[in-house]
Amino acid sequence: MLLPINAQHPEPRKIRRAVEALLAGEVIGYPTDTMYGLGCDIANKKALDRLYQIKGMNRSQQLAFICPDLSEIAKYAIVDNQTYRVLRRFLPGPYCFILQATREVPRLVQTKRKAVGIRIPNHEVIRAVARELGRPVISTTAQRSGAEPHVDPSEIDADFHGLGLVIDAGVGGVVPTTVVDLTVQPPVVVREGAGPVESLTDDAPRSLRGMQQSMRELKENWAD
Repeated sequence: MLLPINAQHPEPRKIRRAVEALLAGEVIGYPTDTMYGLGCDIANKKALDRLYQIKGMNRSQQLAFICPDLSEIAKYAIVDNQTYRVLRRFLPGPYCFILQATREVPRLVQTKRKAVGIRIPNHEVIRAVARELGRPVISTTAQRSGAEPHVDPSEIDADFHGLGLVIDAGVGGVVPTTVVDLTVQPPVVVREGAGPVESLTDDAPRSLRGMQQSMRELKENWAD
């Protein structure tokens, strides 16, 4: 089911419709500032299981949290002053930052590293959904492994059977987010995507040792 929406000024009743689907345990599709995503309510274990099933993902693949703004991040991730300066500089934007998780992160989405991927997309629709929901939306890309990303919401609706709805805000992007690990110093760029990394590496050059270790542990596991 497609739910057309105004990308710049999303209609409140349509945001509420998407939130009702999440609260009912549905998995939904939605636009971000990079590619379209699939997601569910962070507090619903059955919905999380359904998300993995619909996308056909291995349970070892980690998922990101979409938060509406910076104030929400500190509840789920440990944010010191230096980390906050980085987040404030680059978010909202096409980045996923890996941070140390707090105890507020539900066990069902915890990792062995006690880390969490945080996103604040520069797209009002999904941020409005997370804001109305009152907690993060668990997120992964609307893309099959090894396949081209879907840019047309109708293709997402047709490909991923079992979705509650797909929020249609027009054509999506094809470049994923840039993933940056802030749990190590200096920060490590795990995946280069839509977010430029030059300013990150200018301030904190990549550690080759840290990059090699993080690439082994994270590259196959983190999705936006």
